[in-house]
Amino acid sequence: MSVQLPIQTIETTDTHWSYRHRVAAGVALIVIGLLIAAGQVFKINMQGWVFFAVLAAIFLAWGLFTRTFGLIIPGGMLGGIGLGIFLTGLPVGGASEFITGGVFLIGFAAGWALISLLSLFTSDRLAWWPLIPGGILAAIGAVLMTGSAGLGLFTALGYAWPLALIGVGAYILLKRK
Repeated sequence: MSVQLPIQTIETTDTHWSYRHRVAAGVALIVIGLLIAAGQVFKINMQGWVFFAVLAAIFLAWGLFTRTFGLIIPGGMLGGIGLGIFLTGLPVGGASEFITGGVFLIGFAAGWALISLLSLFTSDRLAWWPLIPGGILAAIGAVLMTGSAGLGLFTALGYAWPLALIGVGAYILLKRK
């Protein structure tokens, strides 16, 4: 006589991660909805940077909780925009448009650097690619803060970059295997 024992199924990590994703998504949507509803009902004049900071915090917490790098990206970008808005709203005595524009771009660049830094918490290696757009934004912001001299540099670069493309294209066509 043979006895067959029932097979007990064990929850796999895929199901566990799926549950964590669902919980995080549900909580994120509820928090965003509550914030928007509260702003409408109570006529709260929420500063732009606060809205972006809250959205960034939701995406960053969601990404870190589920260890999903794809959620860290919008979180860092939204955080950088919020930081840029916050920094440009600070009372800087008679700051020109060049200064406020440069400060905004540098704040936005910080969000891209945050993406790279937080990649260490979602994977086993540093994601370096966010440093490229972040570095470009920071450089443009720094040049913009110099005022009219920076505009002259941008004008010169406007004429130079097509020549650089032509040079790289010619190099690719003419290089030997």
